[in-house]
Amino acid sequence: MTYNHLIISELSFIQNFWSQGIKAYIAAKALKRSAETIYRVYRFLDTGKTISEYYENYQANKAKSGRKSLVLPNDELEYIKEKVGLGWTPDTIIGRNEKHISCSMHTLYRIFKRSSKLDITSLPMKGKRHPNGYVKRRGKAGRLGRSISDRYKEYPNYHNEFGHRKADTIQGKKHKGVVMTLVERKSKAVIVLNTHHKNDKAIFEKLDKLLSATPRRFFKSITFDNGKEFAKWKYIANKHDISAYFADVGAPNQRALNEQTNGLPRKDGLGKDMDFSDLSNDYVQQVASYRNNIPRKSLNYKTPLEIFMKYITNEQLAFF
Repeated sequence: MTYNHLIISELSFIQNFWSQGIKAYIAAKALKRSAETIYRVYRFLDTGKTISEYYENYQANKAKSGRKSLVLPNDELEYIKEKVGLGWTPDTIIGRNEKHISCSMHTLYRIFKRSSKLDITSLPMKGKRHPNGYVKRRGKAGRLGRSISDRYKEYPNYHNEFGHRKADTIQGKKHKGVVMTLVERKSKAVIVLNTHHKNDKAIFEKLDKLLSATPRRFFKSITFDNGKEFAKWKYIANKHDISAYFADVGAPNQRALNEQTNGLPRKDGLGKDMDFSDLSNDYVQQVASYRNNIPRKSLNYKTPLEIFMKYITNEQLAFF
């Protein structure tokens, strides 16, 4: 049960009751307060002090009460700074539990907000998200191929199978340069292809080269958006015996993993203010490797690469 502290107007009433000689228990009933609360004020007034002094004394005591701010040991602070520098969030640091931290995840977020020793601007931005069921109204085009509803019919165990990937593209500043992302649903491991151009020819060449060097079971299906750059999907599907599906037009909520994954490389080195025209393949692969080695809450604080390795052999890792 919570306790409401006496406010200044109640204290004035109590002083009036006291000055009139009214018993404390009667005053307590009138104010609907505990008798002991009123007796405490009466005893203070009996010493010759005023109600203003009582209130000032109360305020001073209240300032000393409450939980003191938690101060983390230096070794824990250094560990937190190191992991945040690697792209970890407070949630990941606590959930991964590689080192004991003397607070909860929520407390650690609060420490970031108030402490000068931890830089809150180094944490990932929490972007604005559309509500579930959001339908995009601009730039509508026809669906290029089979709907994702067919995907569940052909792969009834889709949510538990390894090898289903989702494809999308990320553009550089002023549409200069493009990279293509392929995220595996089960492990959330992402492949980033440096396509340079956002057209069906460039996408086809890079994707064909990747699939030609990859064992067939590595890709069971690919789900695309309806961009024109994926117009050659039939050639890819037929040549490499891969099922291809498309989200409904204007429904990004059906590609939530795509949308969320695309924001991560943006944060890791492929920002919106960056020209992708002259990106080196090595740099693009470094960005992908960096992201695949960061623990994820949705993976029980394992890294995408750790989950990925459970499903793939060491020889196949050469193509990742």
